[in-house]
Amino acid sequence: MAVGQVIELLEKEYGVREWHADEDAVDVLIGTILSQNTSDSNSHRAFAALKSHFGSWEAVAAAPADQIAQAIKCGGLAQIKATRIKQVLHQIQKEQGNITLDFLKSKSMLEAEDFLMRLPGVGHKTAACVLLFALRKPSIPVDTHVFRVAKRLGLVDSNVSPEKAHELLQEQVPPAKAYQFHVHLIEHGRKVCRARQPRCHKCILSVPCPSSLY
Repeated sequence: MAVGQVIELLEKEYGVREWHADEDAVDVLIGTILSQNTSDSNSHRAFAALKSHFGSWEAVAAAPADQIAQAIKCGGLAQIKATRIKQVLHQIQKEQGNITLDFLKSKSMLEAEDFLMRLPGVGHKTAACVLLFALRKPSIPVDTHVFRVAKRLGLVDSNVSPEKAHELLQEQVPPAKAYQFHVHLIEHGRKVCRARQPRCHKCILSVPCPSSLY
């Protein structure tokens, strides 16, 4: 199935999505770290607790990792995430003099991605979230939903890694459609193309989909 056909059909199903990229880049970065291996609700609670408890990213960077872990314990893997958050904030502060990623707005997508992926524990998905949601750069985060749906549709081979899937999807999706493609695949993965018992009988992509059960 051609990616253009997928984009067109999902747009008809879910509507055109305006690209919102007005979030603070450091907020998106830390929020994405907190979202790893937990539910959206838990990660949102952990993020709110972190901001409320410390008030600024500079205060988080200066705090002991144990205190950070206590603030984000509702998000799971608190000690691991606390250590990573502290390391990331320290490195940004060391390299830039303060804790901001606004300077990346004027960089190319590859330059911005390179900086982000040099931060401790930051991989393709986390970097892509910052690029797409804060810096308005057309990178495609490959989360579990995007990965699953893309494989079922045959947009990427079934045995590729998420990192390779990111590369392959990046080549196929027009930059102007990156945001819409990402959010539509997530919505479709949650509502229809579920991990267990996919609802192929209700799927707008079922006729051209090579994995359809109908």
